[in-house]
Amino acid sequence: MRNSSAFLVSVVATLFALGLALLVDDGATRVAGLPLLPALALFGFAVQWLVFVPSFLRQTEHYYDLAGALTYASVILLAASLASPDVRGWVITALVLIWCGRLGSFLFLRVKRIGKDGRFDDLKPYWGRFLMAWTLQGLWVFVTLLAALIAVTSPASASWDVWATLGLLIWAGGFAIEAIADHQKNVFKAEPANHGRFIRQGLWAWSRHPNYFGEIMLWTGIAVMATPALTGWQWLGWVSPLFVCWLLVKVSGIPMLEQRADEKWGGQADYEAYKASTPVLVPRPPRRAAR
Repeated sequence: MRNSSAFLVSVVATLFALGLALLVDDGATRVAGLPLLPALALFGFAVQWLVFVPSFLRQTEHYYDLAGALTYASVILLAASLASPDVRGWVITALVLIWCGRLGSFLFLRVKRIGKDGRFDDLKPYWGRFLMAWTLQGLWVFVTLLAALIAVTSPASASWDVWATLGLLIWAGGFAIEAIADHQKNVFKAEPANHGRFIRQGLWAWSRHPNYFGEIMLWTGIAVMATPALTGWQWLGWVSPLFVCWLLVKVSGIPMLEQRADEKWGGQADYEAYKASTPVLVPRPPRRAAR
């Protein structure tokens, strides 16, 4: 992809986020003359672009995931500080901060340990392509946060209800699955005897991508919690977990990892047996080997 085409993708992604923000904004709060949600979307993109500049000059992707996590945190905190949310909104804010604190530090330490992220090998040398990656991360942040932002900035105060409790339980389950799966994989890779092998123990015996299942589950929990705050076009807030699911299942998550795994272990009997008996995403108790 040429720099000009990549830059055009960045423009379209930015305009899409701003259009979506305008569509769901309730108009109750303005920041510097802008409706609140479009202002938050622009702020998120601005953080990405600011970190892009030194990253491109130094030709490093080390701060990409960390910048994404910090953008999540700063956008949700800015929203809460400007909108004075109810109890539901503050709990959602805390949940987002807990999630991005754990995942952001995990991803940052991983790329520092490994030394590089192969996804960026063909992007870093070209300013347009590299800018596109950072802009798309800004889009990812805003769309993923959409349900949370609507709930946090909603002017209608609602008491804690069954939606809030159910959503919190779903979030807690998803967060636990994601954190446990990441920890199990870290421990597995830290063992020298496992070098060059694939993990198939713990939650990874139940699913080939249990961390992604947890990610989808926790954002679904956020959307469930936000449901009482949704009215009119704000029901588009449910695009948040759907977008996460689409991104991980169809775009940049499972397809890329499955391809890499097939290239490394494809044809090996144990790997082919693991693929045949283990679900791609939704966990299922491992089947007992036939006697």
